[in-house]
Parts: sequence; C-alpha cells; structure tokens
Amino acid sequence: MSPETMILVVVVAFIAATLAVVLVKLLDYLRKKDAMEDARRIVERAELECAARRKEAELEIKEMALRNRAEAEQELTKLRQELHERSRALDKREDQEVQRAEQLRKQEKLVEGKHRKLAERVEDINRRDAELSKLLELERQTLHELSGLGREEATARLLERLDTELAREQGALVLKSEKKLAEICDAKARDMLLVALHRFAAAHTAEATTSTVDIPNDEMKGRIIGREGRNIRSFEKVTGVDVLIDDTPGVVVVSAFDPVRREVARLTLTKLIADGRIHPARIEEVKAETQAEMEHRIQELGEEAAQEVDVQGLNDRLVHLLGRLHFRTSYSQNVLRHSIEVAFVAGLLAEEMGLSGPLARRCGLLHDIGKAADHDAEGGHPKIGADLLKRYGEGPEVVHAALGHHDDIRVQKPYTVLVATGDACSAARPGARRETLDRYIKRMQELEAVANGFNGVSQAFAIQAGRELRVIASASETSDETAAKICRDIARALERQLTYPGDIKVTVLRETRTTELAH
Repeated sequence: MSPETMILVVVVAFIAATLAVVLVKLLDYLRKKDAMEDARRIVERAELECAARRKEAELEIKEMALRNRAEAEQELTKLRQELHERSRALDKREDQEVQRAEQLRKQEKLVEGKHRKLAERVEDINRRDAELSKLLELERQTLHELSGLGREEATARLLERLDTELAREQGALVLKSEKKLAEICDAKARDMLLVALHRFAAAHTAEATTSTVDIPNDEMKGRIIGREGRNIRSFEKVTGVDVLIDDTPGVVVVSAFDPVRREVARLTLTKLIADGRIHPARIEEVKAETQAEMEHRIQELGEEAAQEVDVQGLNDRLVHLLGRLHFRTSYSQNVLRHSIEVAFVAGLLAEEMGLSGPLARRCGLLHDIGKAADHDAEGGHPKIGADLLKRYGEGPEVVHAALGHHDDIRVQKPYTVLVATGDACSAARPGARRETLDRYIKRMQELEAVANGFNGVSQAFAIQAGRELRVIASASETSDETAAKICRDIARALERQLTYPGDIKVTVLRETRTTELAH
C-alpha cells in the first residue's frame, strides 16, 4: 500500500470517528432535551394536579366547616328547644304548685268550716239526746200509768216482741248469707276450673282409624285377589276383616268393626304389598308376625300413657287395655288422649281443692277403660270399666269414678265429680270432637230449608259451620220493612223447629240491581 493511500485511510478514519463523536453528542443532546421537556411537562402536570388538589382540599375544608357549623347550629337549636321546653315545664309545674297551694288553702278553710259545723252539730245532738231521754222517761211513766203494767211485765212483752222481730230478721239474713255463699262458691269453682285448664292445655288432634291401603298399581289388585279369589278369602278368614276392592285406582279398603283388628289387617296387607309374595301361607305368617308386633305396640302405648300421667302400679292387663284405647275414637276424638287429658285436669282440680292429685289422675286415666272392652262384653262402658277395675284390684274411688262419671248413679266420692268435670271439659273444647259428615250435611240442609220456606226468600245459605244463615230476599217481592220482619220470623222459626248448640246469626240481604248495555 502506498503512503498516500494509508494517509487517506487514516484521514477517512479520523473523519469518521469525528463524525461518530459528533453524532453521539448530538444524540445525547437531543435525548437530554427530550428528557428535560418530559421533566418540564411532568413538573407542569404535577403543579396543575397540586393546584387542583389544593382547591379540592380547600373546598372540602370549606364544606366540612359548613357542615360543622350546620351541626353546631342544629345542636344549638336543639339545646335552645330543650331549654325552652324545660322552661315551659318549670313554668307549668310552678303554676301547678300555685294551684295546689290555692286548693290547699281552700281545703283548709273548708275543713275549718266543717269543724265548726261539726262542733255545733255535736252540741245540738247532745242537747237533743238529753231532751229525748226526758221524753222517753216521761213516755215510760205515762205508759205505765195508762196500761197498768208493771216494769217487769212491760219489759217481758217488749223482749218478746223484739225476739219475734229478730227471728224474722235472722231468717232474712240467713237467706241472704246462703245466696252470697252460693255466689262465692260458684265464683271459686269457676276460678279453680279456669286455673286447672290454664295449667294444662292439650293439643287436639282429630284422629280417625284409616281403613284404606295404597297400592302401587292396579295389577296388585289381581295379586291380592289371587287365583279364583283364594288370596282374598284366606286374608279375610285369617284377619277377620272385609276387603273391598272396586274400580277406585290405587286404593284397597279394609273394613272391620274392631279397630285393633282393622289396624292389624291394614298393616298385614301393607307388608304383603311391599313384600310382593301373596299366598295363603305367607298371609298367615305375616298376620301372626303383625299381631305380635301390635300386641307389643299396644303394651308400649299403655305404659307411655301411664308414665305421662305418673300413675304407678297398674295391672298389666289394665295397661294393655289403655293401649287399646289409642285405636278407639269417640266423635273423632282419640280416647287415649282424652283419658290423659281428663287425668291431668282432674289432678289439677284435686290439688286446687286440697285432695290427692295422684289418686285423681289415676281415676281420670282409667275412667273410660271400659271402651277398650265394650266389643267383647255386654253393657255400657261405665259398668264394663268398673267391673274390670274391681277385678284387677283398683280402689273404690277409681271404680266409682269409672261407674259414675256420666251421672248414671248417685255420686258418693269427690273424685267422681272431678273426673266428670274433666271429662266434660275435654269433650266440650272447640275442635276436640266433631260431627259426622252426614249429620253435619243434614243440619246444614235443615237450616236452609227453614229459611227457604218463607215467602219472599229467593236463596238461603248456611255458612260458618252452621253458625250463620245468610238469606237473599227478592227485591221485587219484599221491602226493607218486610225484610226485617222476615229476618226476625226466620230466627224465631229456627228456635222452635231445630235444636242446636250456641247461637245462629240470621242475615237477610235485599238489593236492587239495574243493568244496561252501552252500544
């Protein structure tokens, strides 16, 4: 390479390096300028934000000051109102005190005046007493002179007359005292009964022994009947019930007079349907098993009832009969729950009267025991129950309570009265017992028939379970006056023709309706 070329290369390299240095410095200058511009913009933005926040803070401080000032003014106003009210109350109290002082002054003047009048009256009475004494002495002497009677004879006649008058007044006082004593006894008896019922309030459940069994499908009816009816004949023979199978879907009816037997049959049929194997041998096996379970369940129910009432030492046979009462109903009221309630009410009444509560509960629990055996013996349940209780070693109070709780005999024991009272309270409570459907429907129809028999009545409806009779009167055949007369006549007719508990409200409605069409 020639020297000129090398010099040229060096010069070019130097120039390139110089340009590179200049370019780097230029780039650094431009970066610094951009950075300074960014910094300036950031500072300006920060200053603006600071100014905005400063203004917001000033506004918040002003708002807070205004709020504090408003709250302070409200509190000040409230304090002023309270002070004003207190001032008014003090003024009112001061006026009251002034009025009281004035009234006291007036009363003092009245008392002073009454004292003066009383002193004058006492003096007048003393003076009159002295005059009367003189007049009586003069009258006595005059009577002695006119009658010619001595002092002793006149005294005897006077005493005789006083004895007659006192005897008459004494009789009147005795009658008055007897009447007052009867009223006190009635009030005390009501209070004791209310206290007993308040302390024991049992829930009423209208239980009824069901006689229907649900089946999964209609094919099961054929299996229950069996070939040529052998299954159903065997079931009826083993259980002693009637099985009714009709076109009603999903239901088989079990009918029997004995509620326990019907329950055993229902449970047996339910088990057979669940098991699916229905034939004579299986029917006998399941029935025997269910019968044993039912006997055990009956014993448990009797023991639970005795424990609930806290009656100890009952014969096992009586416990079993108590359990059977669970499956017996009277006017839809469960007889076992009814007996437990009577036991509690009789026990509470006995404690109120100072008698034995445990003995009263025992009498109440066993008073309807005859209903558990009245299907197997002749006679009413009071006599059957009394014979059973006497046979199984119960005391005379318990036997007499079972025999006389319906007032069939002369009451000789106080516990019989308590049991009869508890029996009446339990049976008469609203919702405890109810009518049969047929009797209920018949009574409703009788009410409506009586109302429909009057002229001018277009319709009649018995509502509120027979407690109200609503009558629609014809507007064309009656007036307001005749409607009122019809209402009264219907009420009197119901009193004459029907027998019903409580009151029946008769309402007669009469209205005129006019209808037009706008075309």
